[in-house]
Amino acid sequence: MLIVRATKKLRDRIGPPDLGGDEQSTTVLGEWYATRFGWRPDVLLLVNEPTLLPVLLPLAPAATALSRATHDIAAAMATHGASAAIVAAELEQMRTHRIGTTANRSVVGIMNEFSHLADAYRDRDMQPSLDDLAARLATTPCSPLYRTHISPDRAFTALVHAIPRRGDAPTA
Repeated sequence: MLIVRATKKLRDRIGPPDLGGDEQSTTVLGEWYATRFGWRPDVLLLVNEPTLLPVLLPLAPAATALSRATHDIAAAMATHGASAAIVAAELEQMRTHRIGTTANRSVVGIMNEFSHLADAYRDRDMQPSLDDLAARLATTPCSPLYRTHISPDRAFTALVHAIPRRGDAPTA
């Protein structure tokens, strides 16, 4: 199950929280945080909690945004080096999703920083693709990652390489 912890600004568009108190993410990547950029048209920003990897996609239609987001997450995973098997397994786990309220202020702060950076990058390049913009944001040094991998793209690569492949013996 994919758990998306959405800001109030986004929940006002996609619906109220439906996450039960005992439900946990079943995906390898864990929970995602999400907000909306009030651009024309509106854009959905998703940020993976453990790696801070950003994914951007059009918000409209808002009712199907989270269902569509799974494919954009899978595409971002492939772009950043995840194997087809890992992407397929993650897609299988993301077939169901729940919406929760934000719980990690650090990730919310990173989303705010990404928002400011995205606005600045967008001003320079009048029509950047959302995939290119997300890839550029993924190279941003983030303070929660300073002691480990520094940027979301590196943190994601390290996480993917730590996932045991089928048939591999688990590492201790």
